[in-house]
Amino acid sequence: MTQDAKKVLLVLTSHDDLGGLRSTGYYINEAAHPWKVFSEAGFQVDFASIKGGVAPQDGRQEGDPEQEAFLNDPNVSRQLASTPALADVDASSYDAVLYVGGHGTMWDFPGSDDVTRVGREIYENGGVVAAVCHGPAALVNITLSNGKPLVDGKRVASFTNSEEAAVGLTEVVPFLLADELAGKGAMHVPADDFTENVIVDERLVTGQNPQSATGVAREVVAVLTTASA
Repeated sequence: MTQDAKKVLLVLTSHDDLGGLRSTGYYINEAAHPWKVFSEAGFQVDFASIKGGVAPQDGRQEGDPEQEAFLNDPNVSRQLASTPALADVDASSYDAVLYVGGHGTMWDFPGSDDVTRVGREIYENGGVVAAVCHGPAALVNITLSNGKPLVDGKRVASFTNSEEAAVGLTEVVPFLLADELAGKGAMHVPADDFTENVIVDERLVTGQNPQSATGVAREVVAVLTTASA
């Protein structure tokens, strides 16, 4: 890992169609709130998306100060205007990766070889792999060099079946995330709908929903700070 300022990569979905119902993408607050935490910790924050270019957004909220600060920050705006494709990212330069949520991730994160490559390389280099809400869709197919799923035997949080039902999308999403993670050997740890729930299992940090985004980032900072102490 780097010896100077810690570097964190935020990975965004490039998928913008919510099963034909409406547009979707990455959930802005799930990038904005971690960005604030990482920036305040002195970390360098970079962005990438599955296809590159402008990543589609969801969850825009007027009057949210963290979201407004994120979208109006010149460096963030510059990066979001032309994100690199994940295939072009050198994972070896990052201390952590955060797979940002949003329903779009359910379509393009699991099938991406580069989602797997980046997650595996950062984890096996001693870094942190994190994901929030639907971002753990990235974890479904990440395997380590020994062929074992990254989540096998680990406690994880993600958007729950109950929350998916509450937003009326159980029959729209291509799979139920909590079930899929459990099928890969994860111990899924749910909390009440739309309440903060952050699970740390060694260098894997996961959060259940948008309410957990800040907490996920804080735990990533804590793990990296402890590791470098």
